[in-house]
Amino acid sequence: MRRSLRLHPNSLGAAATRIEVDVARPRPGSLMLSYGVSGKISDLRLPPVAAAAGADELWRHTCFEAFVRPSASPAYYEFNFSPSTQWAAYRFDRYRSGMRVVAEIGAPRIEVRSDEATFTLQAALELDGLSSHLHLGLSAVLEETNGRKSYWALAHPPGKADFHHADCFALELS
Repeated sequence: MRRSLRLHPNSLGAAATRIEVDVARPRPGSLMLSYGVSGKISDLRLPPVAAAAGADELWRHTCFEAFVRPSASPAYYEFNFSPSTQWAAYRFDRYRSGMRVVAEIGAPRIEVRSDEATFTLQAALELDGLSSHLHLGLSAVLEETNGRKSYWALAHPPGKADFHHADCFALELS
């Protein structure tokens, strides 16, 4: 299924005109996300591809994110995917509380492709052990070469961009 991310109303970014995410569950316990950015890709600050490895604070620059909450639970996971193929995975007990690095889920597989008008990041996650019924929050932070950042999500709560907010978990998967 394909979903469009919406630009936060206070964002100033101009390089991207659209972000769409294809979401697939090829088998139980697996999640495939393909983020597609359309626009003037040369105006985005994209780090060079490097060896895939875990890293912190990826959200400070261009980063694609997935928030995954099992149904009927306040606990959730946050996954960050960088265009460099670096990644991060955290678990929270509830809204922005009890954060810790995830050890029980394997490293995502990340692939990227780019041309002058499109950038695609595909991330494959193995979520064995999680409920088959999930709530997803999909989002992106885009940093432009001029330093401006724009914030994109399936849904935004009122006020400043906050991808952890319950309103952002706008997609249900069974």
